[in-house]
Amino acid sequence: MSEFNIQYVANLARVALTPEEEQRLGSQLQNILGYIEKLNEVDVSGVEPTAHAFPLVNVMRTDVVTGSLSHEDALKNAPAKAGGLFVVPKVVE
Repeated sequence: MSEFNIQYVANLARVALTPEEEQRLGSQLQNILGYIEKLNEVDVSGVEPTAHAFPLVNVMRTDVVTGSLSHEDALKNAPAKAGGLFVVPKVVE
């Protein structure tokens, strides 16, 4: 396994580390990388790739066509209307 530069990784993460933290985190990251190397040795040629551990199903209800508000009903509670449309405050900056 090739060595990595803990200062480079800390810089990428935008983290300031003391020398003691660099030593401790460097050894921890080295252990993590060693474990990943072990995982790379596993034969997964017969394993189908998956995006999730469990199959996901859509939990939304089915679409049902229903009636909607008429144009007049939609405008009944409008505070201001003109020409069959809602009148809203002008927003221009």
